[in-house]
Amino acid sequence: MTAPKCVAAIAILLTATACTTTGGPKQIGGTLIGGTAGALAGSQIGSGRGQLAAVAIGTLAGAFLGNEAGKSLDRADRLFMQRSVHQSLQASRTGTSATWTNPDTGNSGTVTPTRTVQTASGRFCREFQQTVTIGGKTESAYGTSCRQPDGSWRIR
Repeated sequence: MTAPKCVAAIAILLTATACTTTGGPKQIGGTLIGGTAGALAGSQIGSGRGQLAAVAIGTLAGAFLGNEAGKSLDRADRLFMQRSVHQSLQASRTGTSATWTNPDTGNSGTVTPTRTVQTASGRFCREFQQTVTIGGKTESAYGTSCRQPDGSWRIR
């Protein structure tokens, strides 16, 4: 790839990345990697202005696909967490922690029911404490979740 084409590809890639700054690091990283791969693939197609257009299209398409892959990794973390929360609220004794870890990212967390109450309508609700560790940084949260007629738990 020549210098002007490389500069154009980098500018397109930075523009595409700027549109994803609301995503997490995995999503932004996926955008960068996908955009770079797309730019390299596009540089192998055509010549002259056609090649520059192919670089631009390859960069944008690669950035989009990389962004989506990054989002799905974040979804995987949430899926591990949601399974642990449901299992803990459904079956764990008060004070007993359930843990989750995504082996692909190393992100992890705990869920600990702290109190169980039955509402006037007969519905069970559980107060809980939750920790989430992402990139070595741990955050804590507290909440209350009530069991729905379908067996799911809804945070209130």
